[in-house]
Amino acid sequence: MSKLRILLDECLDRRLTSEIKGHFVWTVQDKSWAGLKNGELLSKAQKEFDVFITSDQNLSFQQNLPRYDIAVLVLCPVSSQLEDMRAIFSKVQKFLLDLKPGQAVFIRP
Repeated sequence: MSKLRILLDECLDRRLTSEIKGHFVWTVQDKSWAGLKNGELLSKAQKEFDVFITSDQNLSFQQNLPRYDIAVLVLCPVSSQLEDMRAIFSKVQKFLLDLKPGQAVFIRP
């Protein structure tokens, strides 16, 4: 299994990076990309990352994701509380290996 390069959106708590095991994980803040609009962010991210993880449920409606060479995981937790985010993150690992570039997968509790 090859290690994926994963980028966490700025809307996610950076402490969640430790929840993903066996892959390389950065945050938007680590890359100094905070504040970029989604289209520009995805354009930059697709050059360096395999997967973008966000909780922005409108992203797939606002952007034409199939045109980007990066997969997107959209987290849909019951709240933005860290414990609710961690609970949904437990499902992230099983989706990572089956993702395809341009694909968006919604993860719900």
